[in-house]
Amino acid sequence: MKINLSFWEKEAFFKTVDVLIVGSGIVGLSTAIALKENNPKQKVAVFERGPLPVGASTRNAGFACFGSMTELLDDLTHQKEEKVWALVEKRWRGLQRLRARLGDDHIGYRHWGGYELFQSTEQKSYEACLDSMKSFNQTLSSITGLPATFSKADQVKDRFGFQNVPHLIYNQGEGQIHTGRMMAALLALAREKDVDVYNGMEVADLESISRGIKVHFRNNWQITATQVLIATNGFAQQLLPELQVKPARNQVLVTKPLPSLKIQGTFHYDRGFFYFRNVKDRVLLGGGRCLDLEGEETDEFGFTTAIQNRLVDLLQTVILPGMPFEIDTWWSGIMGVGDQKTPIVRRLGPHLSVAVRLGGMGVAIGTQTGEEAARLVSDG
Repeated sequence: MKINLSFWEKEAFFKTVDVLIVGSGIVGLSTAIALKENNPKQKVAVFERGPLPVGASTRNAGFACFGSMTELLDDLTHQKEEKVWALVEKRWRGLQRLRARLGDDHIGYRHWGGYELFQSTEQKSYEACLDSMKSFNQTLSSITGLPATFSKADQVKDRFGFQNVPHLIYNQGEGQIHTGRMMAALLALAREKDVDVYNGMEVADLESISRGIKVHFRNNWQITATQVLIATNGFAQQLLPELQVKPARNQVLVTKPLPSLKIQGTFHYDRGFFYFRNVKDRVLLGGGRCLDLEGEETDEFGFTTAIQNRLVDLLQTVILPGMPFEIDTWWSGIMGVGDQKTPIVRRLGPHLSVAVRLGGMGVAIGTQTGEEAARLVSDG
């Protein structure tokens, strides 16, 4: 329904917007909070097209991670070494910043460590990780402060009840969070800082004018702001097709409670394309877009039978062998990815900036990316 803004609404809510942020996910809210902390008097408004930030921020698996060994080894075949480790450091420091900003209790942080699984057919991959473990740990020691971030963990593999998993690698730097509580805490902090957050407001177009950007919404409203930041991650190309960021869908399931569940922590498989964890006495399992990378390059929510079947098969044959389970619910989320994993945080014009392409690591780098975006906008 299209309703024109009244004079009163324009005067009271939208007469002078200093910074208008499109997208109320981790990056959008973190940017808004940082802007208000630096300048409490400026008017910062965040606009979200859905009732919740239904992209990736409320739909991820809640991993406080910075890269499994096979994922990092894969990254090193595509990018220069210094770029890979610089991004790992950004993820690590971003996680510490997130925890410090919101508090571990508010985000449900649990430091239970992470594991990477290797099946019997993946011996070469496992050996490649062992060959690189010493050098990885030496590099990571200056980042995480841990003398040995990665270590062999075959001695505990029977603890979890996995089948056909002869090898595990442990990452003592990982943890898990409650994604919903994290986003609720971010939203509460933004409102505490007097950030205006408006839901159900989908942007249709951006129009550059002499004094800023006129934002056109699909409900027929038009709001002018001095500065506009696009923080819609996987949906960014809908407004800015020239950006080097692509949508990537991930499909996720969570089981009903399993009283005898043995797993605890975060778990990675196949270069991070599959991931699972416990949520109390449930299993959350997601991923599988590697089965159809081109088909999952979409900003449409939904499911594919092949990926759903693969996830269920992993539960039955590897994660919960011989244990009856029921799936409680499925959902999908949309990430922003590209040829490079480094986020895009840059100015596109005197009044327009972007902070997108989190590469599936929004929990780790969202807070820091938002603060970087706030500095960029403030310098405009």
